[in-house]
Amino acid sequence: MKSFTARLTRRFALLVTGTMMVVLGLGGLLLQQQTFRALDQAHEMEARELGELLGDRADQSAAQVKDRIEHDADSDDAIFFIQVNDAHGAVLFRSNNLGASILPPPAGDAMHREINLQSLGALRLSSIRHGPWQIMVASFLKPSRELLWVYLEVSVAMLIAAALLSIALGYGFSRMTLQPIRAIETTARRIGHGNLHERIPVPPGRDELVSLTVLLNQTFDRLQESFEQVSRFTADASHELKTPLSLVRLNADKLRQRLAHDTESTAALDDMLEELAQLQGVIDRLLFLAQAGSGALTAELRPLRLEEFIDDFAADAAALAEDRGVNFKLARNDAGQAQAEPSLLRQLLLNLVSNAVSVSPAGAMVTLESGFANQAWRLEVIDEGPGLPVEQLPQIFGRFVRYHSAVAGERPGHGLGLAISKSIVGLHGGSIRAENRSDRSGLRLIVELPAGPA
Repeated sequence: MKSFTARLTRRFALLVTGTMMVVLGLGGLLLQQQTFRALDQAHEMEARELGELLGDRADQSAAQVKDRIEHDADSDDAIFFIQVNDAHGAVLFRSNNLGASILPPPAGDAMHREINLQSLGALRLSSIRHGPWQIMVASFLKPSRELLWVYLEVSVAMLIAAALLSIALGYGFSRMTLQPIRAIETTARRIGHGNLHERIPVPPGRDELVSLTVLLNQTFDRLQESFEQVSRFTADASHELKTPLSLVRLNADKLRQRLAHDTESTAALDDMLEELAQLQGVIDRLLFLAQAGSGALTAELRPLRLEEFIDDFAADAAALAEDRGVNFKLARNDAGQAQAEPSLLRQLLLNLVSNAVSVSPAGAMVTLESGFANQAWRLEVIDEGPGLPVEQLPQIFGRFVRYHSAVAGERPGHGLGLAISKSIVGLHGGSIRAENRSDRSGLRLIVELPAGPA
């Protein structure tokens, strides 16, 4: 993606070069018109001099006309081609430089035009009526065209130089113009959950940049207020929700002891205690997500030997899978190191394996693979469940997202485990995605975290 500085530089260069191209193009057209106008005016002056020399007597013979022009007129053979016709179109005089060529008679009402004679080439011809005489004066077009060609070459060179110069000037102009914007960007990037009080300095003046800065500062004010509200809610919810639930659990335990002889009441109390445990778990997960989303929760990363960590976890994962009637296998466990927080990483693995176990039928295999590739630690949890439609795969990491893929008789979760997994991966600066298996039905959850030094 091109930067705004590059786009602004390109637009500036195009504007300057395009403007200069238009100006030089108009200059070329004016130069061409002025060149032809100068030739036509010279032709008219020459024709007027010849007409005054010949006078108004129409009975002069060709010899008289020739003698009068050759003896009384200045010799302009080096500049013009001259031909004189009488009123009937008969040629009475031709200049020596015409050789065997004859200038064509006038075409319509056009006094000035371009012609091309085989022996002479391109000419500018002026046909002027003066008394009984049709006087035609012509000049070579080659010098005028050579002048226009030189003008074109110079214009192209100037355009190239202007384009290069405008790129340099445009880049400098863009950098200077966008410097306040970059200062705003730098300050905005520094503002995070740890220093939400910082604000962008308002530049002097009353222009659009000042309005933008004020607007951004107002936005940061609202963000700070929202963050503080979330933090207060997290603290309040932790106290206001957990404490009553603990009291309810204690009273339920006491009541269960008193009603030990009543089987039906005891069963009801057991169900209530189970639901309380579920509710406590939901509250804990929601608080975790709220803290991670607001930035209040950070991961204290430290070097972790992954081979030993995965081996220890595999034993617990196997026990969890066995309790659910599912097999577990650690298919790959490369030696290596990563920056991670062990407690959060363990919670991540438990969430992924629990999800895989819950969707796998009895006797199925859940596989864990841990390896390194492209300077990243790659973790895969593979199940043998039904999988999901492709369009639903990007959505499974949302909150309260549940699909009817759990094993029959298995109590469905609350749709928060994978959302928490995504938050944990984000705290470690990694990525997580899901894809269907290609060899059989099942889902493959893939986590990639930055690898540490070996």
